[in-house]
Amino acid sequence: MGNSTAPFSRFEWMIAWRYLRAKRAEGGVSVMTWISLVGITLAVFALIATLAVRAGFRAEFVDTILGANAHVTVYYNSEAGANGQITRTIADYQAIAGRLNALEDVTRAAPLIKGNVMANARDRNTGVQVFGITLDDLMTIPRVAHPEQSLGDIAEFDKGIAIGSGVARDLGVGIGDKIKIISPNGVKTAFGTSPRVNAYDVVYIFTAGRYDIDQTRIYMPFDKAQSFFNREGVADEIEVMVKDPDQVDAMTLELLRAAGDRAILWTWRDASGSFLRALTVEDNVMFVILSILVLIAAMNIISGLIMLVKNKGRDIGILRTMGLTEGSVLRIFFICGAVTGTVGTIAGVALGSLFAIYIDPIFSAVNYFAGGGVWDPSIRGIYNLPAKLQLSDVLSAVSLSLFLSWVVTLFPARRAARMNPVEALRYE
Repeated sequence: MGNSTAPFSRFEWMIAWRYLRAKRAEGGVSVMTWISLVGITLAVFALIATLAVRAGFRAEFVDTILGANAHVTVYYNSEAGANGQITRTIADYQAIAGRLNALEDVTRAAPLIKGNVMANARDRNTGVQVFGITLDDLMTIPRVAHPEQSLGDIAEFDKGIAIGSGVARDLGVGIGDKIKIISPNGVKTAFGTSPRVNAYDVVYIFTAGRYDIDQTRIYMPFDKAQSFFNREGVADEIEVMVKDPDQVDAMTLELLRAAGDRAILWTWRDASGSFLRALTVEDNVMFVILSILVLIAAMNIISGLIMLVKNKGRDIGILRTMGLTEGSVLRIFFICGAVTGTVGTIAGVALGSLFAIYIDPIFSAVNYFAGGGVWDPSIRGIYNLPAKLQLSDVLSAVSLSLFLSWVVTLFPARRAARMNPVEALRYE
């Protein structure tokens, strides 16, 4: 009988299912089964939820970098100017931008004027970074031209300035108000350098989604920035956007050739690479820690099956004397443990996926009951806790959970299969 029975036959599933449903008074371990099931569910849920949040945080962080900053910044080495002063400005910026724009993988090359100054409105002051740029180039910056939130009309940019929402909040200004821009490097006189102060109308307020950008950045028309920072006829650097930012390192050589001998490149990976590497290390550590939780939850299956084998010793002896093989007994108890691990894994995947999908209302509820302030954008850089459910993360969690829950099941199942039927029935 045993030799002719195919593995995982219907009667093996039937016996396993009966053992899983059996009450403790009947020699079953339903309580331990439920504990194992809940443990696996919570462990897989925690693993998927954590991986989704980490993936979402990385995606949001990178998107805010690429959506409001240059993929590559081209600037020049210092050299002595006509008057003997050391300068790093780019005189032939239009020609260089044209050569960079001609490259196949470059989507935009825009000359910039940059300066750190003070902004003032009435009795309020804040430090800001001014970017001098043309309207056409400003319209190609996704997080500024098409931000999460905005006020005013970006088409009116040439008539004033565009400021981040954090700058507007610190200065207490809105559309139509004036802001004074104060630079210590102003007009040179016989008595020294006097600060340069100009007033500009606020025509556009944007929320780029990145705290440090919204809190410090002001965009000014390129020609006005040249005049304000004494950069007539030159640019400070050239901002380059490419089709595939992930492949920016492979483009270094052709970018340098187009930019000229004095050019130096600073990519978005150079600026944020250490943070991204830290995120990668943290992702790996979190996966290992949560994998241990899955293993601990899977160990409950062993406890439950060992108790089940002990309680069902008489049944095993009877089944073996009826002709059931060791393989059939092993498969019966393997099914008991594997079903628990599989059902727990499925439930954990469902809970983890729902958490990732509905993270915004969940986080809002947590923030409400905690009295607010759970998420500080000044520390984390972004305004919300993001989550990105990726198939690879779900498959990793499922594979790990099923592997551990199925492997640990083999040990008590093997013990049941090797039980001597004579010993099992000796005292019956």
